[in-house]
Amino acid sequence: MGHYKHLSTIEREIILCGITKGLSVSKISKELGRNKSTISRELKRNTCTGSYSPSKAQKLYSNRRRICCPRKKLSNQVIYNLVKDKFLQQQWSPQQISERIRVEKPEYFVSFNTIYRGIYSGMFDYKPLSHGEKGAKRHLRHKGKPRRWKGNDEKRGKIPITNNIADRPKEANERTRIGDWEADTVLGKHGKACLVTLDDRKSRFLICKKAAGKKAPIIKDVMIHALENERVETITPDRGKEFAEHGAVTKHLGGKQFYFPLPHHPWQRGTNENTNGLLREYFPKRKDITNYSDEYIAAVTDKINKRPRKCLGYKTPFEVYYSKTLHLI
Repeated sequence: MGHYKHLSTIEREIILCGITKGLSVSKISKELGRNKSTISRELKRNTCTGSYSPSKAQKLYSNRRRICCPRKKLSNQVIYNLVKDKFLQQQWSPQQISERIRVEKPEYFVSFNTIYRGIYSGMFDYKPLSHGEKGAKRHLRHKGKPRRWKGNDEKRGKIPITNNIADRPKEANERTRIGDWEADTVLGKHGKACLVTLDDRKSRFLICKKAAGKKAPIIKDVMIHALENERVETITPDRGKEFAEHGAVTKHLGGKQFYFPLPHHPWQRGTNENTNGLLREYFPKRKDITNYSDEYIAAVTDKINKRPRKCLGYKTPFEVYYSKTLHLI
């Protein structure tokens, strides 16, 4: 199929001359070197009150061209404000925003690629940028940090291991039930308070508590307090020395077993590692966690638990963990 060219103003003048001379559509088309259906369609579309005017025809053509062009979704103020709030204030990813809008308000659907383009084009930058600043792009979750291979040797000091991750029950590995937890700590300033994080493998539901220090007795007490009223089947922690008293936790929780991953294999506790990365948006490295109140920690935890996840079909961890439906949009 050849490239179609729209009629120009000069061609429309020639059509008018042909009509004035009483020429047929076929003769006008031969004179212009156009198909006669093009001339017929032009006259049908742009004849007003029984007469054909080249200037009016050109104006009608220009209006149709303007209307038929696709409009940018983010130029809609409602969609723009919705995306801006979820991205900058709630720290949702573009894909989380897009798919949750699809679920709750499909009439406002915007693809995550469109949101990414808007972010990189500077649509969500909230102040003029100086040299070297990245603007709203800095709010994107992953910043291209390289991962380093460290091998399988544990160099931080060894703790007693009760069960290897290879022995963990099938239900925990396949995420088919609530109650299989992954555990770790998030440190702010060395030697100060830290966060104890526990993630349910099926729902990705987060429990986050502050510990006065990264010492095994303290971590033990915080874990017991955090899990004593929750359903617990298994616990998969990091191999850090802060979990050295895991036996006491097992005893207090009615014999619930710990399963330890291989050294330097964080992907074997991927849910918890990902969540710790989310927490870093609110608890930056080298910031003393002692200064953060329990109320603030609880609010951040609730915000993360009510953020839709792709792996959950864009449900939230809260909805899956408690089998409830929320209205977030």
